[in-house]
Amino acid sequence: MEHPSTFLARTVLAFAGWLAVVTPATGEPLSLSAAVHAALAHSRSLDASTAAAQGAREMAVAAAQRPDPVLRLSLDNLPASGPDRLSTTRDFMTMRSIALMQTLPGADKRRARGERFEREAEVALSERAQRVALLQTEVAQAWLERRLQEQRLQVLLAQIAEARVLVQTTEAALRAGRGSTADALGAREALAQLEQGLIGAQAEHANARLTLARFTGGSPDQPLADAPPYRSSPTAIGALDRLPDVAALQAREALARAEAEVARQDFKPDWSAELMYSQRGSRFPDMVSFGVSVPLQWDRPRRQQRELAARLARVNELEAEREEQTREQALQVRRWRQAWQAGLDRLAYLDAQRQPLAVQRVDAALAAYRGGREGLGPVLQARRDALNLALERLALERETAGLWAQLEYLVPDTATGVKP
Repeated sequence: MEHPSTFLARTVLAFAGWLAVVTPATGEPLSLSAAVHAALAHSRSLDASTAAAQGAREMAVAAAQRPDPVLRLSLDNLPASGPDRLSTTRDFMTMRSIALMQTLPGADKRRARGERFEREAEVALSERAQRVALLQTEVAQAWLERRLQEQRLQVLLAQIAEARVLVQTTEAALRAGRGSTADALGAREALAQLEQGLIGAQAEHANARLTLARFTGGSPDQPLADAPPYRSSPTAIGALDRLPDVAALQAREALARAEAEVARQDFKPDWSAELMYSQRGSRFPDMVSFGVSVPLQWDRPRRQQRELAARLARVNELEAEREEQTREQALQVRRWRQAWQAGLDRLAYLDAQRQPLAVQRVDAALAAYRGGREGLGPVLQARRDALNLALERLALERETAGLWAQLEYLVPDTATGVKP
């Protein structure tokens, strides 16, 4: 039987050849940060939020202006019967009039209306920031998932290479009359199980490549760069005051306050002024009229006051929701940080304690098998346990790196230009 170092060399060469076939180089290796920036540049949902903010700002300018004046043309007091029927000049009361009317809302009311749309623009920008933060996290998780699947394939291919050598060795021993049929069948069954697992791993790897390419807009075949520094403290760990979910609630609360101010300003009715020039027949003098009108808020307790009360209740609702969400977010971040630190500790323990034991167990089983003291069964079991431990380590590393990414991308990347 080959020495374990020979197995390892053969495995590395086999994996390198396989990787060259399924993952052709299509450019520079894609790092996690580059994938995040590419996804942000590729996303159209961020453009939608930017357009919404721009629209609200345009409305803010329009809402702060006075309403357009109203031009009215009229023919008044036209005779409908008698000898002057339908005459526009013979009756002294008949007038051809042109009037201009202007509604005059107060400066405070116009300012409040414009401010309301400014706050709506800030809500759109805060929602964009939420989308940026969410997209950053999703892309990071997709990058880490693809890396996990590639590492999983590497481990399985290494095991398959060793299993094939073992099959060849047991079958050669059986032909020479030194081995047993049970050992040969056991080695063949172990190889078949690994090859079956490889089929599923290849499918999951292909899906992971497609998912990442969907986010970045790049080629699924682009190789990945080295792993991010998930053992170092995330840069955004202390940014609890800039969490996008909390900032979005703050923006919605500010919008509700602006709407309440508009409702308060509606207590002041809008006056309207009208100037009218009326022309009569040539025998009669022309007339000029001037008028002022104002709405009568005769039912304030059931209309204006109720509307203001509803707006203020909305402010209280959002304020309470923001405070509760802030507490929940702070707790969630602390949980993620503790889980990330625990993951690092578990990885360190696995590497220092369990991994050496698994290697020793495989070596001991091989030595016993070569010396004729044990059958092949303990060797196969030790290798299965070593494979399971390797896969467990990959899953633990993926989980720990995922927690790091969750913390690293808590807040939007300022380099993406959150503001339009």
